[in-house]
Amino acid sequence: MLTQTRFLLRRILILRPSKAPSSTRFFTRHRNLLSTTRPQLPFLTVPLKRNGQFRYLTTERKRWLAYEVFLGLKYTVYIWAIGAFLMAGFWSLQQEWLERRYPSPHEWRFLTRLRFRLLMWGPDRTDTIEPNWVQIGEYAKNVLSRLEDPNLDGAEVQDLADGPVYIDGIGKSGYNITAKSENWRRGYYEVLMICAKAAENLDYHVLDKERNIVFPKDQVLGPSNPKPKPITPGSPSAPHEDDVVPYYETPETFYMRVLTTRGFTTKQKLDAALAYASWLDFKNIPEAAERMYEWALQLASENTPPTQLPYDQETLVLREGVRKPSANILNSLTAFAVHKARNECVNTALPVLISVLRARRSLPQPTATTVFAEEDRKTPWSFSNVLGTVRSIIAEPAYPAPPDDGEQPPVRDAKELCEEAGVNLYIGEIIYANKTGSSGREDGLSWTREAVDIAEEQLHKLGAESKHKQAKKTCRDCLATGLENWSKMAARLAREEKEKQATTVPKSSWLGLWGDATRPEETGRWAAEENVVKERTRRAQEILDELDAPKAGFWSLFWA
Repeated sequence: MLTQTRFLLRRILILRPSKAPSSTRFFTRHRNLLSTTRPQLPFLTVPLKRNGQFRYLTTERKRWLAYEVFLGLKYTVYIWAIGAFLMAGFWSLQQEWLERRYPSPHEWRFLTRLRFRLLMWGPDRTDTIEPNWVQIGEYAKNVLSRLEDPNLDGAEVQDLADGPVYIDGIGKSGYNITAKSENWRRGYYEVLMICAKAAENLDYHVLDKERNIVFPKDQVLGPSNPKPKPITPGSPSAPHEDDVVPYYETPETFYMRVLTTRGFTTKQKLDAALAYASWLDFKNIPEAAERMYEWALQLASENTPPTQLPYDQETLVLREGVRKPSANILNSLTAFAVHKARNECVNTALPVLISVLRARRSLPQPTATTVFAEEDRKTPWSFSNVLGTVRSIIAEPAYPAPPDDGEQPPVRDAKELCEEAGVNLYIGEIIYANKTGSSGREDGLSWTREAVDIAEEQLHKLGAESKHKQAKKTCRDCLATGLENWSKMAARLAREEKEKQATTVPKSSWLGLWGDATRPEETGRWAAEENVVKERTRRAQEILDELDAPKAGFWSLFWA
């Protein structure tokens, strides 16, 4: 046994190579098919080339392609789902923001509220060069039809007691909406007013019946328009006048709907009457406009006995020593006087405006002011702020309370002071335009200067408080108009002063012995006034362009 073992060891040592081979021998010639667990024999390998052709679609490649297709589909679904969720989230946030900015009655249907928010947002959009009144008008008519449809949101909207009334040239009158809630009626009124505003902006637009495209009337081809305006680049070709019809209803259709509807407040009808009268003034129909201003004054005075009217019914001048006029009467008289002044009835308009200004200056002062200092001192992490933020996110925002009905005398707050400055502007413009001589123009300019001072002072006092948006808008409009009027008045007076100085400068002698007349010009009074106006305009531009400051609260921590 020992002998056999020695023999085997000797044979192994003899057969074993003394050094490693120079090259490794493989079972196959494909290195990529080697495996450490199983030898790759030639008859087990997949032939990759046969008769000069390769086999591309192998079993492994089929599996790989199926996996890649599945992976691509999966990621495609993921990307589209994430995109859809992001779009839905953005749309939801946008609708929430629009609902808080343009509240809609909660009792309306979802689609009605959605389109109402869009049509109210249309005129205020900043991402477009100008409002798309065609789209706004379509949204407005759609919402109006839904509110008047008994199968949708107009379940209890009824015709008037005498049945539906049709007015010549206007159409059907209003409805009886007294069965509806105050929020519903207020929203319905806003829709009618935005319809009227859209009709004013689309008054000169026509519809091409063949192509269903809206065009301005001055672009239509035809004998009635021998010199049509060119269309904008990229727009369809202009239509012929035989193929067009009026696109939108006339504004009086919606204004008269408001005035004849039973259920609106006196303030709402008064505002519609004044807006309709202003439109008639714009269309140069003074007789109809005057009748509408008279109607507005009657609406403002309908709750006041004739013996207690604060104004004279013949001259419309406010009396002294009688009851204080209401806000509706003050606004109606101011608009009526401006209409008289535009139609060259200065002797009637100026006393009315002066009496209105006197009445506004005698208004009572506000008895209580809102204190914001305590709210500003609160930390945004207080329990009430955090709870209010969570509640505002979860709960639907409440519909705002009804505005003032204008039946009581106003108080002399910031908004009324800016209204007072507006009356100053009217008086200054009338005096400047109708008084002859330098003294009359100086008086008109001084009235305008005083209006600018009042408006700018109130705008500085209001600051960036978001709770006074209406007052700030009134003051900004008054300040911008006052600066424009003041600039034109001062420029004209400065020009006349310069021409007068040029005619009074003595000529130099022909020998040049008594000096030269080419001395530097002295700055006159009105030239200096013009420079003052330019400086005031530059300084006030920062206030006019000022954005509303964000509210202090929980979310202010995340604002830059």
